Amino acid sequence: MSGHAEAPRLMVLGAGTMGLGITSLAVGHGIPVTVVEVDEARAGRTRAAVTERLRMAQLMGALPAGRPQGELTVTASPADGRDATAVVEAVTEDTPTKAKVLEAVAGLTGAQVPLISNTSSIPIDELAGFIADPARLVGTHFMNPPYLIPTVEVIRGPRTGDAVMSAVTDLLRALERKPVVVGDGPGFVTSRVLHPMINDAIRVVQEGTATVEAVDDLMRECLGHRTGPLRTADLIGLDNLADSLRVLHERTGDSRCAPSELLLEKVRDGHLGRKSGRGFYAYGKELA
Repeated sequence: MSGHAEAPRLMVLGAGTMGLGITSLAVGHGIPVTVVEVDEARAGRTRAAVTERLRMAQLMGALPAGRPQGELTVTASPADGRDATAVVEAVTEDTPTKAKVLEAVAGLTGAQVPLISNTSSIPIDELAGFIADPARLVGTHFMNPPYLIPTVEVIRGPRTGDAVMSAVTDLLRALERKPVVVGDGPGFVTSRVLHPMINDAIRVVQEGTATVEAVDDLMRECLGHRTGPLRTADLIGLDNLADSLRVLHERTGDSRCAPSELLLEKVRDGHLGRKSGRGFYAYGKELA
């Protein structure tokens, strides 16, 4: 794709939780990023939100010390990022929304620029059908927060080209991230295994079998789950989790993936997890 000598420049589509996380990771590694966000309020918070994440990452020793930060540009127009060497799409987990922005940006950027969809559950080949050159599309599933989790699930669709795979590997290397390449399919590996398990954990609470804390204590202390499924759900974002489960349920027919009523109730109430200040746990303040 882009030549190996060319310094990476990213365009990130969407300034939600994952867009901000990926942007912070790149900026912290000295890579310039153009963030495209059409929601004015969200765009207005982007710079402060990235600064806060960078501060957190540096406090935790998760970003290189002393490295100059990449330049950050925030805009409503993808045309402002047309010189990017790679595009990362991080909008809502919804096929029509993702397809629309990928299709638009494909026409603005050079034919050699890889299009990377950051998705937790939508099959890459489903999205590739909306792009004139489906070989340009590859999937990544960065975990939240991207600056703390050093491994990235990379999804190779059936039409993803070799050059794109090489380009995304180079980009992840520049971000000091380890790619693990998997095949295409609803939820790939991590979401296909993890999200129904979290949904089951929510059902256990919904049915009154155990408290939120008891479920997490048992899964963490007996089974080695690092944070517990319900604290993990709050980190993912309960709205994102519900969207991912819907995608999995629609495409696999697995009844375990139908979002549980307690999860949907929390989303309706605006209790979305860490980012809203409250989910299965209370966090005290809303994260930008």
